[in-house]
Amino acid sequence: MTDRLYLRHSTDSQTDARQRHALAALLAAGAPAYEDPATSTRVLSLAREGFQRLLDEAAVGDTIRIADAARLFRSVEDIITLRPVLIRRGLHLRVESGLLSGVDLAADDPGTKMMVSVLGAVLEFQRDMISENTSQGVAAARAAGKRIGRPSAFSEKQVSDITEAFHEGAAVKALAREYGVDPHTIRRALDYTRAREVPEDLDAVGEEEATAPGEAPVGGRVQEADPVVAVDVPGLVAEHLADVDDEPVRQALAAGQRIRRGQGYSVRVTAPVSVHTAMVERTATALLQSPAGRKAHRIHSDRVTETATSC
Repeated sequence: MTDRLYLRHSTDSQTDARQRHALAALLAAGAPAYEDPATSTRVLSLAREGFQRLLDEAAVGDTIRIADAARLFRSVEDIITLRPVLIRRGLHLRVESGLLSGVDLAADDPGTKMMVSVLGAVLEFQRDMISENTSQGVAAARAAGKRIGRPSAFSEKQVSDITEAFHEGAAVKALAREYGVDPHTIRRALDYTRAREVPEDLDAVGEEEATAPGEAPVGGRVQEADPVVAVDVPGLVAEHLADVDDEPVRQALAAGQRIRRGQGYSVRVTAPVSVHTAMVERTATALLQSPAGRKAHRIHSDRVTETATSC
């Protein structure tokens, strides 16, 4: 049985010093630590790189230890999604400081379930209050004529050059090395020019291509037997698809664009309708085991059906 430590802070200007102090004895004993630096709580715990690595390496009976509950989750949705995963894998979750110290938050009993739900609601309220206060502060600063936001890392010409290079096939990491910045900075520049967005009118793709055998023009357009479409795959569905034994599904998902949706996220996947249909079929059994999974499956299935019908 191994203790595995999880640390997270929200921005580059913060540190995990306080968390390391709370976990000092375990760190000194050599317990492995997993970190998600500069990661917002709006990114669900199961979608974070460091926490995913922890789950991949954890074994049945291991204990996840955190300095305080807000390091791992800060919404009811997050803890409701997280707990079944921990319970299914036989893992424990303990907070090292405060009133919750010594309580296994992954215990599968009614009392713990109620307590964790209330805790998630309190943390979600706290986060929303911070967000509201921040918005009010930003509004007041703008009214006073102050400039809001961090200074741009690039000039307009550089942003234009980066966008052009991206459209010509340059990878984000390659552009980051060229300009000496973090890949996130390149992605922000591309998002500023909307270079990474999927065109709303996908009918334009392939209009100039010759009609393939077995395809017939309809209303001046080529109607494909298996058209390529974009569908937003809910994050919970994407997580279940990550390890499926279906190479086209995995490749399409890996090439997708992650999009934040409030407290969660989705992955915009551009692929043939047959691949989207396979995604729905591959996740049906697993997702229907929980309320959150059933909701995610229904949303995904409806989106695929609606998109396929409109082709």
